[in-house]
Amino acid sequence: MPQRHVQSGVLSRPCLPLSIHPPASPSACEDCQAVMKVLLLKDPKEDDCGQDPYIRELGLCGLEATLIPVLSFEFLSLPSFSEKLSHPEVYGGLIFTSPRAVEAVELCLEKDNKTEVWRKSLKEKWNAKSVYVVGSATASLVNKIGLLTEGENCGNAEKLAEYICSRESSALPLLFPCGTLKREILPKMLKDKGIPMESITVYRTIPHPGIQGNLNSYYSQQGIPASITFFSPSGLTHSLKHIQELSGDNIDQIKLDA
Repeated sequence: MPQRHVQSGVLSRPCLPLSIHPPASPSACEDCQAVMKVLLLKDPKEDDCGQDPYIRELGLCGLEATLIPVLSFEFLSLPSFSEKLSHPEVYGGLIFTSPRAVEAVELCLEKDNKTEVWRKSLKEKWNAKSVYVVGSATASLVNKIGLLTEGENCGNAEKLAEYICSRESSALPLLFPCGTLKREILPKMLKDKGIPMESITVYRTIPHPGIQGNLNSYYSQQGIPASITFFSPSGLTHSLKHIQELSGDNIDQIKLDA
């Protein structure tokens, strides 16, 4: 995947809290024209302005940021998941805690030619039930497939579990599509409260096939970054060793954020 660099933009909100700051003054750089380079180990995510918000905001702070994806995802059990999606009458609602689970729904609809039946009937049947989500990004994707959401402001799985427990009374199980690395706190809290739930693993996290090549290219073209930000434990696991090898003795000069 090609690297993405800072472009100019219009300030729409304060800089994101990444614990990264531009040099205090031009004298802090050997070359007054130098720009502090920041490496972000994540997928690009375009917002309504058509640009990754980290790229835009860091650029407005005077930093040159580059995105390199370190994770990829393999989807699992889609035929079984598709069958479950076709029978909303069996469930009390849905739970989404990651964008990837929503992507699994889209893949099921595409692969089984169910887009039309989803639009005409299945969507409304699911909307008659509760659709719980964590986070605005996941909520936005769920909304795009036509489902109404609740709980997106809870912030994390534990808070969402508390929210579900305070509202749920259906005897039917909630359908929870998830990944292999899901935390057990939400299922456990629902089980402790006697709220039935049926989880199905629909994806697993794997290393991005281009990690090594993209990092090699970055270091050869741009040198050692001033800061590197990791966005997940898996991303750190799959990239840190190679970063240490490329950085050598200079690894201590890099500010590492997570």
